[in-house]
Amino acid sequence: DVQLQASGGGLMQAGGSLRLSCVVSGFPVDEYAVGWFRQAPGKEREGVAVIHESDGSEYYADSVKDRFTISSNNATNTVYLQMNALRPEDTAVYYCGAEGEFKRSASFYFRIPFDYWGQGTLVTVSS
Repeated sequence: DVQLQASGGGLMQAGGSLRLSCVVSGFPVDEYAVGWFRQAPGKEREGVAVIHESDGSEYYADSVKDRFTISSNNATNTVYLQMNALRPEDTAVYYCGAEGEFKRSASFYFRIPFDYWGQGTLVTVSS
């Protein structure tokens, strides 16, 4: 059974850092695109970052590029999101998801509904 478990959220002051983890089971991460999405209060779900480990492609939303980094560890089947220089507007529930259709396009991954989702982890950034 395909499962994703997100963790690592918490409360952080602006300018601080957090690292989110997504442990994937049921398939190796190099067979799917795995991404992080977030939903802030009163806003639609937003794509944050996606990694396609099989070809090393990484995609980022403009709002987080140069601050957040997505990475993966095939040995532990885990995808990470390193978040630096956090801002209050980064406050959201962060979800990890997996998608079996591959395209080298940020707009594609940020638009389509992913095949599988984890439960999400809350990130709160105070000013």
